[in-house]
Amino acid sequence: MQKSLILAAAAILVAASNLTAQPADGGPPDQGDNAPPAHRHHRPPPLPIVTVLDANGDGVIDADEIANAPAALKKLDKNGDGQLTPDEYMPPRPDGANAPPPEGPDGKRPVPPIVAALDTNGDGIIDANEIANASASLLKLDKNGDGKLTPDEYRPHHHGRPGPPPDDADAPPGPPPGQ
Repeated sequence: MQKSLILAAAAILVAASNLTAQPADGGPPDQGDNAPPAHRHHRPPPLPIVTVLDANGDGVIDADEIANAPAALKKLDKNGDGQLTPDEYMPPRPDGANAPPPEGPDGKRPVPPIVAALDTNGDGIIDANEIANASASLLKLDKNGDGKLTPDEYRPHHHGRPGPPPDDADAPPGPPPGQ
């Protein structure tokens, strides 16, 4: 009888812990579409430009991937005009996103460092010449000179600081958790 009570109590504890379990990232349990906006923790979609450059998906754009940058970037040229426009190299806006993109302190939309490095003339279009010189342009982001780009070198700046957002400050370089 005592074993039955212990087993029943253990089963109840396990069931209760599953109900209050949090995801591995430490965030609150997924509440689906009914969660209040403050409880919806998600990362913005990755930049398509980073996705094509980081061919092996490890979060680091290594020397071989930098060398292959011109060929990789051409994969983003959806209309085949030989240049990349923001609709080709930036992620699509989420469904239902009516608000304009956030603006920086100068009133302009912030440009991710990787795009700024590739778009050397700053016109918002990565033209054929800029694509051809992509490898050299990317190496300008290599702050520590190791021949590869880590997220802290190519990710957008947050709150006036380069690198990952504050909640990732202690995270090691590499892909975001869960990827």
